[in-house]
Amino acid sequence: MTVTEELPTGRLLVVDLDGTLIRSDMLYETFWSAFASDWTVPFSAAASLLKGRAALKQKMSDLAKVDVTALPYDDAVIDRIRRWREGGGRTVLVTASNQDIAQQIAAHLGLFDEVHGSDNTRNLKGRHKAAFLTERFGDGGFDYMGDSPADLAVWKHAGRAIAVNASAQTRDRLRAMGGDAEFMQTRDTGPGPYFKALRPHQWLKNLLIFLPMLMAHDLSLITVSKSLMAFVVFCMIASGVYVLNDLLDLASDRAHPRKRNRPLASGNMPLSHGTLLAPLLLLHGMLSAIILGPSFIVVMLVYLVTTTAYSLFLKRQLVVDIFTLALLYAVRILAGGGATGIPLSIWLLAFSIFFFFSLAAVKRQAELVDGAANGKITAHGRGYRVDDLPLVANMALGSGYVSVLVMVLYLNTGMVQKLYPSPSWLWGICLVLLYWISRTVMLTHRGQMHDDPVVFAVKDRGSQFCFLLVLGFATAGALL
Repeated sequence: MTVTEELPTGRLLVVDLDGTLIRSDMLYETFWSAFASDWTVPFSAAASLLKGRAALKQKMSDLAKVDVTALPYDDAVIDRIRRWREGGGRTVLVTASNQDIAQQIAAHLGLFDEVHGSDNTRNLKGRHKAAFLTERFGDGGFDYMGDSPADLAVWKHAGRAIAVNASAQTRDRLRAMGGDAEFMQTRDTGPGPYFKALRPHQWLKNLLIFLPMLMAHDLSLITVSKSLMAFVVFCMIASGVYVLNDLLDLASDRAHPRKRNRPLASGNMPLSHGTLLAPLLLLHGMLSAIILGPSFIVVMLVYLVTTTAYSLFLKRQLVVDIFTLALLYAVRILAGGGATGIPLSIWLLAFSIFFFFSLAAVKRQAELVDGAANGKITAHGRGYRVDDLPLVANMALGSGYVSVLVMVLYLNTGMVQKLYPSPSWLWGICLVLLYWISRTVMLTHRGQMHDDPVVFAVKDRGSQFCFLLVLGFATAGALL
């Protein structure tokens, strides 16, 4: 982990906060926390920034409600500080983050003798931090633990430099300074967390884009090409939405037993990078959507507006959140129709709404089951209580069964007789769906459901077998 390590004999260790003590940045933490509660925060932030970065930090600190106990602390750094104190050394937290937040963090950890942060006029960063430390502790009178290029100005006056997860360029510049330096690498800096943040497993939902093409039995080259392009564009925009949602959901994700490991919530991916990545993906995706025509663009705008509203407000509204999730599933089918120009059957839309409402209810059911298992009364960041669990489970079952009924009625229409030479085989699909919905709700009730029923279905052997049966019955109906 380190090149060399030296424990103190009465020396002073100064520790930076952002990127060092925590795998995050409190400016971004406070911004996204405030934004999650009030959509007007970006305008307040812009107005504060005109007065300087220190004023912006103060404003975000005043607006935000950050749980400092749930922040992604770097355990290796905390262990180093603890051993430093045990060896007789003194420790000081000096940060460019706001003083109030720094005090809360220091009180939570109980590891620092002094705490110094930025205020409404002073931004303790770079040369300003170096000047402050030199004036207070003397030139070379402290060891400094930091991480960023801005810390080079501080390391120049430190008795010893300790660089935590610094970039290769920062490490080279620190070595060129010729002082006593130590390098700590406590996390993976590869592309893995960035790819994970895109949630590629969620792209499976976007396969619904191909459903209008398949239901219409239109496999022409132009239709397939447009569907493929729509799939790629939708994946790009959906990933941008997922990153945005993760930024807005930092608090609730960290309170969740599995979601706390997501790249942004865990600190494996910097919030600053996520803040940049989300709009880049959304902008690139919307520009690419122009190629597929106005109908597809309208659908994508509806998806983007709905998902943003869901992240900021609708996810906390009782039952409305389930309706919204169901709509977001169905939008993928609308996108496939909009890209290819294939008219959508009212039967397909009706089945989709009821079936996807069932899946969305299962998703909420799983969260409530987790909450009950952990002794919670409410689902964090949602509008449900744990004692709502039976009603939510009934919603999942009832809506799922209605979707099967819609399919049964569809199989008796003249449209099916025209499209399928042997439509009687399609009845097997109804039986498989009836079984799968019942089994899924039952497993969710037992606490065996993944956070997302689609991801669960992909990994679950029983669901895989059901999918093969559905594919077999559909093939038999179309070919026999």
